[in-house]
Amino acid sequence: MDITTAYAGSHPAQVEFSGTVTTPAHYFYGKRSHATHEAFDVATTAGPVEIVDNVSIAPRVPVTTGDRIDVRGEMVHDPGKIPIVHWTHHDPQGTHPDGFIRLDGQTYA
Repeated sequence: MDITTAYAGSHPAQVEFSGTVTTPAHYFYGKRSHATHEAFDVATTAGPVEIVDNVSIAPRVPVTTGDRIDVRGEMVHDPGKIPIVHWTHHDPQGTHPDGFIRLDGQTYA
């Protein structure tokens, strides 16, 4: 689904888009996933999103503020917050569509 339609919706949607990193990455341990994640904000044509990437599955992406990236993942909405795009990595069990983050021609999945 295109980013604008997904952004305006309220249901989870597979998206693929380009954007500009607006915050440095920070790292946290997911309570439900029991995995390390990196998170950073990205400006898109539809509005801001937060990228949440499971770096226990995929390699860390060395993003810095101002980087242009391409992303494929699943957008989910949390009322009162900017949308989150997660599943930006391959699915080791093959049950979910694979995602990626591409920076400077390098694909992190």
